[in-house]
Amino acid sequence: MEHFTSFDGLNLAYSDEGQGFPVLCLAGLTRNSRDFDYLVPHLPPVRLICPDYRGRGASDWSDDPSTYSWDTEARDVIDLLDHLNIQKTAILGTSRGGLIAMYLAATAKDRLSGICFNDIGPEISHAGLERIKGYVGQPPPYSSQQEMAAAMPEHSTAFRDVPATRWLQEVQRRTIQTPEGLALNYDPKLRDTLNTPVAQPAPDLWPLFDATIGLPLALIRGANSDTLTEPTAAKMQRHRPDMIFANIPDRGHVPFLDEAPAVAAITNWLEACQ
Repeated sequence: MEHFTSFDGLNLAYSDEGQGFPVLCLAGLTRNSRDFDYLVPHLPPVRLICPDYRGRGASDWSDDPSTYSWDTEARDVIDLLDHLNIQKTAILGTSRGGLIAMYLAATAKDRLSGICFNDIGPEISHAGLERIKGYVGQPPPYSSQQEMAAAMPEHSTAFRDVPATRWLQEVQRRTIQTPEGLALNYDPKLRDTLNTPVAQPAPDLWPLFDATIGLPLALIRGANSDTLTEPTAAKMQRHRPDMIFANIPDRGHVPFLDEAPAVAAITNWLEACQ
């Protein structure tokens, strides 16, 4: 991993591998740059940049958890592109990463050459959001990564036909093994960013999605997703009939991206971006 310094002095980590057309991979809320390891062997030759957001992975935690926000993380993304002297990039955004990509489409569209959304859209279902709130910031109640991996099928029923080795890889990406048990590999204060008052209405993100007009788009959806519903995905297609779409069987939130339909959609999207 390499590092650069954020505007507020944090040491932020990223990987930068390959050559050619730049593709920036933005992970989910509590995830990190390792999120895209499964996809890498299936990609055509590209320059793949995968950052760890502030407070995640190998990046510094912030003393001010209010900076764990879309606008700050989007600023970090632009600063990383400037650090690497990249004027324009395609963005593959998983969950939180797709929201950041939409924000950038509205605020820095000239820096984007296309967006691929992984199981995220302008509307996040209540069920999915409540499930996410239930685990963010909570230390896993397991003594080892092997124990947690063995429990994953029971707690991830939206996913089917996932080998035990894949669940172990997932757990290894999300946790740190300590003598006392498992610890999170992100700042638990990320939970604070989800605790908005119940009475506060959800922001209307459709204007951000509509800001993508003119950019090649793709949408990968887990067919069993509780976060991106079928009606929302259909509405996204109505707004952007040209958007490449793949609905991945036996997957929830979020697909691993090495599934054959996901690889095909991403490959076609990359061709459209260049």
